[in-house]
Amino acid sequence: MTSEQRRPVKTATTSFAILECLKERGPLGPTKLASELGLAKSTVHRHLKTLEQEGFAVPDEGGYRVGLRLLDFGIYARNQHQFYEVAKPKVDELAEETGEKVWCVTEEQGRGFHLYGAAGKQSVRTPAREGTRSYLHQLAAGKAILSELPDERVEAIVDQHGLPAKTPHTITEVDDLFEELETIRERGFALNREEIVPKLHAVGVAVTDQDGYPVGAISISGPSNRLKGERLTVDLANLLLGAANEVEINLNFS
Repeated sequence: MTSEQRRPVKTATTSFAILECLKERGPLGPTKLASELGLAKSTVHRHLKTLEQEGFAVPDEGGYRVGLRLLDFGIYARNQHQFYEVAKPKVDELAEETGEKVWCVTEEQGRGFHLYGAAGKQSVRTPAREGTRSYLHQLAAGKAILSELPDERVEAIVDQHGLPAKTPHTITEVDDLFEELETIRERGFALNREEIVPKLHAVGVAVTDQDGYPVGAISISGPSNRLKGERLTVDLANLLLGAANEVEINLNFS
């Protein structure tokens, strides 16, 4: 691929930046968006009008918000993943059995995407939602996925995205990450102890295809006062190992 082919289309990049800003902080008007993005108000206005015509942004409360047309794209994108279809019933079952929050997460372009989540009766709210894009090293599910990837792929992901910290407990050094991944390979599951949300613990297990490549991971998360000791590292870990095995069988022979 030539440098010309790799160069992004500036107008498209601007439109996506506007949508991202609306998602994070909307509704916003052209003036506020221009200030947030360092763009001319006239430029933002033209992009907003185009996005509005196509249904990707809609007027709301004196500004604009993300349009529901994007919902169709999101649902379609998720439904392309067989992992989501196969894992969903098991995620629901685990949430009911444990009472905690259960997620299935997959990797795309070096980032983790929350495909589907189910909430048990005792589950707590976190910033994660279906569609959330996260750094893999900050998640139990993400680290489980990384542990099943070749070292060269992990290095490429770190080179591209870095190891940004979310809390003081997040892994931020490459050597520490590879040491953690080796531990995960040995015991079969990944742990997250307040690495993305304070006072939140999680355990995750990778799901692999017939060739041993990770198609995703399933995780259980909850308050650190409940998810600790053997409940975290034995009871829930074993539940997940069994669930992941079932999903792998259904996935590989469906």
